[in-house]
Amino acid sequence: MTVSFPIRFQELEQQAKDRLDPKIFDYIQSGGGREETLRANETSFRKWQLVPRFGADVSTVSLAKKIDGETIQSPIMLAPVGMQALADTNGEKASICAAHKYGIPFIASTVSSYSLEEIAEACPNADRWFQLYYPNDEALVKSFVQRAEEAGYQAIVVTIDMATLGHREKDLTNQYSPFRLGKGMSNYTNDPTFQSYVAGLSQAEIQTEMQKVFFKPGLNWQDIQELRKATSLPIYIKGILHPDDAEMAVELGIDGIVISNHGGRQLDRSIASVDALSLIKARVQDQLTILLDSGIRSGPDIVTALALGADAVLLGRPFIYGLAIAGQLGVEKVVDNITNDLTKTLQLMGVNDVNKLDSSFIRHDS
Repeated sequence: MTVSFPIRFQELEQQAKDRLDPKIFDYIQSGGGREETLRANETSFRKWQLVPRFGADVSTVSLAKKIDGETIQSPIMLAPVGMQALADTNGEKASICAAHKYGIPFIASTVSSYSLEEIAEACPNADRWFQLYYPNDEALVKSFVQRAEEAGYQAIVVTIDMATLGHREKDLTNQYSPFRLGKGMSNYTNDPTFQSYVAGLSQAEIQTEMQKVFFKPGLNWQDIQELRKATSLPIYIKGILHPDDAEMAVELGIDGIVISNHGGRQLDRSIASVDALSLIKARVQDQLTILLDSGIRSGPDIVTALALGADAVLLGRPFIYGLAIAGQLGVEKVVDNITNDLTKTLQLMGVNDVNKLDSSFIRHDS
């Protein structure tokens, strides 16, 4: 790899754009509607200012965090991004190996390019979680969860903001849908329950059957309770933006939530994730693990999220751009760069342990 691997997010995005088919790049980069949520996820971070302190010895800085009793090497996880082979042939296999190198969890999407078993086999010792798009079929739900348990996944992340696909204007303009091209089906076509539904059908018919069960517009708290009965793994709910929903998750004994607006890809003009974080933390305090997704681009972004009460953050588009540029090595570079940025940010703030961050280190520019 050349020494010119991009550091700044804008250059990272541009190099990925230069390498990818325009329709694929738009699919990865774009947001829902007029992309107001997509932009707000980044601009809302800028409303928070960091307030450094003096006097700590910052010759060494600890980034380690405990999540569900397990120590991760830094407060970063790789978000569940579907169909990563669109960016690089090795897709999720490359990304999970990069995550393992840096001691952080990889979250595999339901619509990954490779099955959850294939992803696990690519890096057997990696920390891995499984993101579940809750199918409209209970037998299939149980099959997915059982497979995740058997393949050594350590948590289930249920995405709740996908009652239907967001109104993605760029994809509609491009007339591009990876689903219509048969992408992201590996976890379905390798599932014994789904296979029993589609035995003898053509590829086009199999795609139709997947689309029938993929969305569950009626997903509700009762379904979450049933899932709790179906697995002993920790359950996280991804897509929480309202304090009432966070409080309900606490009441149902859910292990954690991911405050997320799907990276701005679903509901346009949604509240920015970082703005939802402060409201939710005020309501539920430390009663469950809180992760923050959507808009993380830098070390100061991570510090802001942690100071507001998040336990860790999910990194999405940046690592996919790295994947598009240089495969596994590109993902590693992105993780390395943002980790270095986080470390230097903490040093300059007078913080030698990421666990010491709290609201006294930030100020809202209102």
